[in-house]
Amino acid sequence: MTSGTVNEPLAGRLAVVTGATRGIGCAIALRIRAQGARVIATGRGATGTAPAGCEYRGVDLADEAATKAFAAILGAERPDILVNNAGINRLAPFAETTAENVVALHRVNVLAPMLLSRAVLPGMRERRWGRIVNVASIWSLRSIAGRAAYSASKFGLDGLTAALAAEVAADNVLANCVSPGFVDTELLRSMMNEREVDALVAQVPMRRLARPEEIAAFVAWLAGPDNTYISGQNLPIDGGYTRT
Repeated sequence: MTSGTVNEPLAGRLAVVTGATRGIGCAIALRIRAQGARVIATGRGATGTAPAGCEYRGVDLADEAATKAFAAILGAERPDILVNNAGINRLAPFAETTAENVVALHRVNVLAPMLLSRAVLPGMRERRWGRIVNVASIWSLRSIAGRAAYSASKFGLDGLTAALAAEVAADNVLANCVSPGFVDTELLRSMMNEREVDALVAQVPMRRLARPEEIAAFVAWLAGPDNTYISGQNLPIDGGYTRT
């Protein structure tokens, strides 16, 4: 395994980014690939298009059996970097939040990252180098009405990450969460009209949405060789929203 160069610090590394066909996941895959890593990008369908220069793998993380089968593949491929970006969200008032929705969100947002992380850890610990970055949300740091199931899953992902970091940091395997705020993605634009977007922006001290590339830059840094001592953290990327 090479240590890379200044221009390609991840040369010789294998990275896996889940939910990487669009939005934040796509930007992360492209950023890590640009730094020299070989990147496996997952999507839900059996076939799909990976970001430029990346390899596509299809896996439905809502299907526990499919997730376990993919985890076994990753265990054999022994990646150096795992970014658990795939996630789902369902909004409902607390009184209308069903057990089925809670289970569905936990299966994708918590169980899948746990299974994939568990699969890649033996190789990382043996090499004494690994990076796991779990993409949570500002709703893992605070919550609002209608987000009971989603926040429960993202708070759970944060707790899982902290416990994992405590177990593996001594082997130079660093595990962290990042928690994006309001990000200008196709998904957000499809769910909100311009007035609703403007209302969001007004709550952010920087008075704008984040760009997917801004999230990707920090994820790539956490996943790279310059991060030597940050582990077990949940780091918001939100323009100051959660602190103000």
